[in-house]
Amino acid sequence: MSNERTPLITSGVCGLAVTACGGGSDATPESGSGTPTTDPQKLNTFFGVMVPTILSMFSIVLFLRTGFVVGHAGLLQGLLMVIVAYTIISLTILSICAISTNGAIQGGGAYYMISRSLGPEFGGSIGLMFFLAKVCACGEYVLGLVEAILDVFGFDPGMFSMCPVAQGIRVLPQTYWYAVLYSSVVLLLCLLVCLVGAKIYSRTSFVILLLVTVSLLSIFISSVAVKPRDFLITHKGSGNMTLRYNASYTGFSATTLRNNLGSGYSLDYSTNTVMSFSTVFAVMFTCCTGIMAGANMSGDLKTPSISIPKGTIVAVFYTFTVYVLLFMLVGATCDRTLLIQDYGFLQRINIWSPLVTIGIYCASLSAAMCSMIGASRILHALALDQLFGLPLAPATITSRSGNPWVAVLYTWGLAQCVVFAGQLNAVASLVTVFYLLAYAAVDLACLALEWASAPNFRPTFQLFSWHTCLLGILSCLVMMFVINPVYSSGSIVLLLLLLLFLHYRSPTSSWGYISQALIFHQVRKYLLMLDVRKDHVKFWRPQMLLMVANPRSSCQLILFINQLKKGGLYVLGHVQLGDLDSLPSDPVQQQYNFWLSLVDKLGVKAFVDLTLSPSVRQGTQHLLRITGLGGMKPNTLILGFYDSCTPEDFFLQDSAFCDASMQQGSEGEYNFGVDLPSLQAHFPPVRHVESPRWLSPEEYVGIISDAIKMNKNVCVGRYFFQLEGEDKDSKVDGSERTIDVWPLNLLQPGSRDYEDVCSLFLLQMACVLNMSNKWRHARMRIFLNVETESSDQGWVVNEETFRELLRKLRIRASIKIVPWDSVVQHHVQPDHEDPAEAKQALSEDFLSAVNSMLMEHSSQAAVRFLYLPRPSGPRSQAQQYLAQVEAVTNSLGPTLLIHGVTPVTYTDL
Repeated sequence: MSNERTPLITSGVCGLAVTACGGGSDATPESGSGTPTTDPQKLNTFFGVMVPTILSMFSIVLFLRTGFVVGHAGLLQGLLMVIVAYTIISLTILSICAISTNGAIQGGGAYYMISRSLGPEFGGSIGLMFFLAKVCACGEYVLGLVEAILDVFGFDPGMFSMCPVAQGIRVLPQTYWYAVLYSSVVLLLCLLVCLVGAKIYSRTSFVILLLVTVSLLSIFISSVAVKPRDFLITHKGSGNMTLRYNASYTGFSATTLRNNLGSGYSLDYSTNTVMSFSTVFAVMFTCCTGIMAGANMSGDLKTPSISIPKGTIVAVFYTFTVYVLLFMLVGATCDRTLLIQDYGFLQRINIWSPLVTIGIYCASLSAAMCSMIGASRILHALALDQLFGLPLAPATITSRSGNPWVAVLYTWGLAQCVVFAGQLNAVASLVTVFYLLAYAAVDLACLALEWASAPNFRPTFQLFSWHTCLLGILSCLVMMFVINPVYSSGSIVLLLLLLLFLHYRSPTSSWGYISQALIFHQVRKYLLMLDVRKDHVKFWRPQMLLMVANPRSSCQLILFINQLKKGGLYVLGHVQLGDLDSLPSDPVQQQYNFWLSLVDKLGVKAFVDLTLSPSVRQGTQHLLRITGLGGMKPNTLILGFYDSCTPEDFFLQDSAFCDASMQQGSEGEYNFGVDLPSLQAHFPPVRHVESPRWLSPEEYVGIISDAIKMNKNVCVGRYFFQLEGEDKDSKVDGSERTIDVWPLNLLQPGSRDYEDVCSLFLLQMACVLNMSNKWRHARMRIFLNVETESSDQGWVVNEETFRELLRKLRIRASIKIVPWDSVVQHHVQPDHEDPAEAKQALSEDFLSAVNSMLMEHSSQAAVRFLYLPRPSGPRSQAQQYLAQVEAVTNSLGPTLLIHGVTPVTYTDL
């Protein structure tokens, strides 16, 4: 992905690149050829914003569809359409002005604004839709130009007697395929200009505006200077029938104005379909599709923060005034038949018809070339950002002057497909729907920036609010479905498909994501609402802090705990040994990206929290206290087991960490500065037998004691490197797995309480695991240790009580009764003067017997849950405590030893 300073589009008139429209620009790295030597000329408000915006909005509607709108819709509904259309674009203009004055736009128009505001997924999908809109608009303008040419030069025998144009020049046949041929020729001319002569077009844009203005003035003068006259209009009907209509130009007449006030929707002679408010509005709205031409110029303006709002608003107000006056003029001077049956009637009623002809040709050809060049620049920007991969890769190629000629060819090919529609009105609805969708996206981008309340969103243009953005979005969506529900639904479906494609392709960028700002804003708000004083046991969920020394040897445990979290908080914690006083900077800050990349690679839903501390024990205390925020803080500490076995390197086993998988990623993909070799090099090799231990047994046991003192549950995992099927690509559903639970404290045979807090916590954690995706179909077994040879037969009652407890807790599990009289008889404690030491000391025979019992009954289980005794002896007995736990779990397989201090079960509703 290109970084945020990549010059996506060097702006110019109507979205033209300055390199292609006069002036130099920075060459992109993809051009591979010479670089221009001149800087873009800085433009003022008039030439940089007003001229391109007015030219884009004075397209075919001005000369060829004014009568069509007033004739079918009537003057009142026609003015209503103008007001509605300009209200919609005015709301969008407020958003454009806000975004464009919040920072320099490097070109790209709507695509640049949306992609840099909403991120690559939304920006790329809307950018492609906006590209398609400009392609369709290019085809529409070409069809309008051909229609105007055939009005003058088209062969129509029925008009020879009444046509003011000499019979000798009407030589062009007017069939469908000839119209497509003429459109293709005009489109080829536009292609040649865009490939070779775009600089000439840019330099003559002001001259074109003058010609259009002169043509417009001649229309207003003709309304006073030309006397009333009658016309005979003919159209080819079905078969060989010729339809004839008598039409009149009355001059200013109150009767004509009154007759034209109401609507008169009828058959459109170009498409042979009956018009309606929506179809007429779709055609009229095409005059409103050029409002972004000025915003594309920000990189070439002297004062963009002033020129864009001022120039765009003045241009829109000017074109609005012209359209309103022109609608009123034709509504008061021409009868409805003339307006509906002849789109080129302005040539008939002009003092010198070639003036209008010149205006039509200039406006249509200018708009067509503007759309083609603008579309090609958007496509070039999409290709440079590498959002769609190989299909658009050739569009990055540019000429020596920086002109993306391959993107121009793409645009020409698609526009050629559009002209097969044959008639302007046939594609007007599609163009309008695409543009409305793009405008809604711009409003959405501004709305998101406003709602995110980011301190850096400080546009110098202040005449907007979230209300105007939201109203703009709603009005665009409503008018889309009013115009054409089928096209609107199809365009939204296409947009969603593009969003899904880009989402699953997972392009990353350094542009900044508005979603992150919005998520932060909402999370902060809801975290304040998450009151720890309102916690209730029936809504308890595990919130894990897993301490990781080296991910190379802990990946399987990380993956397992990801299944155990049940939608709760999951944090990977790590302590970096050191003292900040003796270091030039904090080494922890540089490690976050590596750990976050590890989380991405493993596919776990976890946070990362690192700390710097002189000892692991102090660092763990820090993390237990400060990790999380508000009501989302860890309630359970997870540790790996402290033993002398040599750990395995998981990075050498998982394909996600192999070099071969690195080649599968897209070239140039943004990885936040961490590639696979860097990730592998960051984490040190696994510990060998001779390697020194950074953690002593006393410190390890002290961490367990500290967590229990801080009212945190403690889990210790052993042999999880043997657990398979936990990675994200695994299809394991648990149907062949077994979860074994031993809720009794096996190191204290005298304890028979299966309903203490720790035992119930053990059951809850096993039940949580049984609810996760990869363990959902696993069988859960609960083992009850009883002394059957004892004179006290209370264990029978205890068994029934325990079964009733499981029923109340809705835990589905089979209960296995395990007599352990032969094990208990080995429970002979050596003599010790200190009662605490006597309680702590256990014979080796007893520990071996417990281990044998576990091996006998749980050797085939996928995972085992055991009761972890609380360390109660002095610091000197830490090694003895670890030795006892190690002896009990020796060679068992994946085992989780748990000591719970939190009530987690609830039997009522």
